[in-house]
Amino acid sequence: MTAVTEAAPAQPRHPQLAVSAAIFRDDRFLLVRRARAPAKGLYSLPGGRVEFGESLDQAVIREVAEETGLSIEIVGFAGRREVLPSPVGAAGHYVIMVFAARWAAGEPQLNDELDDARWIGPDELAAFSTTEGLAELIAGARAMVGT
Repeated sequence: MTAVTEAAPAQPRHPQLAVSAAIFRDDRFLLVRRARAPAKGLYSLPGGRVEFGESLDQAVIREVAEETGLSIEIVGFAGRREVLPSPVGAAGHYVIMVFAARWAAGEPQLNDELDDARWIGPDELAAFSTTEGLAELIAGARAMVGT
């Protein structure tokens, strides 16, 4: 019997523009765990690729709704993160624009992209395996939201 392994999807040979949102609900923010590559098994912020002809605001609202089922109110641009290709080619090149947002409605729904979602306080983040630079992005977004 042959073991089946999950292959990472083929990555484009040029940078991909993506968005994510640090969503705050009272004094907590939403942390999600990626269920597939890239970043499978790591906790991060909900988000994804910007579609052609879509504004960054439209993209982050759409991606959050698609991934989590939540409605959000964008507060503003909180920072950026760049993910460069790994030496073994396992991940592509992403430029991720991160937004600070407030929860407006809904409860997080799990799906094929996310296998865990939880509202946590900033002091709890260190207990999770996260994508690189997440703590700094959360701190910046938190200052914008004022929690």
